[in-house]
Amino acid sequence: MLTPAITIGFVLVGLATALTLWRLAKGPTMADRILALDTLAIDAIALVVLMGLSRGISFSFEAALLIAMMGFVGTVALCKYLIGRAIIE
Repeated sequence: MLTPAITIGFVLVGLATALTLWRLAKGPTMADRILALDTLAIDAIALVVLMGLSRGISFSFEAALLIAMMGFVGTVALCKYLIGRAIIE
């Protein structure tokens, strides 16, 4: 019963990932590229959760949480680097 929804989810997240990669390559400013990297982390979280739902693996939710934390820390570090402040204070 959940299989069509998961398949549609994979297709839509794949499309979102492709569009995000296009923004990462084309982004006119560094801020656009940082935002695209953050969005790629969110896309990766969605793919991991969808994979876990499709295979019935609960471990994938913990992996998604780790990806979320690393994506947040990476985004903050890149933003601090962009504005010229020290990354580790």
